[in-house]
Amino acid sequence: MLAQILITISAGLIMLLGLVHLAYTYFGDKLHPRDTDLLARLKTTSPVISHQTSVWKAWISFNASHSLGAILFGAIFGYLALEQPMLLFHSYFLGFTGLIVLGAYLVMAKLYWFTRPLQGISLALLFYVVGFILANIHLFA
Repeated sequence: MLAQILITISAGLIMLLGLVHLAYTYFGDKLHPRDTDLLARLKTTSPVISHQTSVWKAWISFNASHSLGAILFGAIFGYLALEQPMLLFHSYFLGFTGLIVLGAYLVMAKLYWFTRPLQGISLALLFYVVGFILANIHLFA
């Protein structure tokens, strides 16, 4: 039961980060450049790959899809922990997939992002690992 709770908390943290990021993407200016002249240029400049969009529209969609990935991770792993714990805790594929995703988020947070996401992801990864260890403690005995 404790393992389920820890994985659910881990999933909830990632989902919360994704939801906050999605809100920041569409509401307010937290993901806008501080340089207003740059913002204007981003809105009128297209990337080399296509003239059908602007760098700004691509920025918004990248942030939104990034948010949706975190929300999806949280929804799937939260659901599995609560509703299908036997499947989750006995599948090496699911266990390692979650670990790889959280590990990748941690590396990206450390290299490219800022303190709050790094803290949230670190905590989520800790809960995830401890949850899986507790669920599979019999393998270590």
